[in-house]
Amino acid sequence: MASSLPVATIIGSRIIILSKAQGAKLYKEGFFGKPVNVHKPKDTEVDTPLELSLFEANYLLEKGRISVESGGRTITLEELSQFSRENFRLFDELYAVYKDLREKGYVVRPGMKFGSDFAVYEYGPGIDHAPFVIHVLPSSAEVDPIEIVRAGRLSHTVRKKFILATLDRSRNKVLYFMFMWWKA
Repeated sequence: MASSLPVATIIGSRIIILSKAQGAKLYKEGFFGKPVNVHKPKDTEVDTPLELSLFEANYLLEKGRISVESGGRTITLEELSQFSRENFRLFDELYAVYKDLREKGYVVRPGMKFGSDFAVYEYGPGIDHAPFVIHVLPSSAEVDPIEIVRAGRLSHTVRKKFILATLDRSRNKVLYFMFMWWKA
């Protein structure tokens, strides 16, 4: 019996769901992926293949919502995770934060245009504005106070709360630190 799961195909370093119908369904069910060549999609406009981020593909594969293939061969979660580590610096830390936020019911999108790792929505793009931007730091990273001020000012400019996230490996838990402007 053929699987009804959407099939995501690895093409170079990209992960694409070629079926427009399956891609549209995933997008509508949680704003997963980005419709190819659509700048600001609305859920009713999705009629193109869907490109998944490495975080989304790992999450959806882990949850049993997609299958992934490369060269006609099905890829396991372990293989996809290894592929992701090879193609994305700090993948494990970033994925832990992505997964934690998704498990809490948030919609997590790339945050590059806000100078962060993730932009986090309560409902989804086009429905609300992302109230949070997340910057992920490895637990061993030293933090330069100037970087915090810079990130805080940028997030304030775009009217978002700035959050640092790090993985506490001893407790296998993501820790969040929120920064807000305060006037004396």
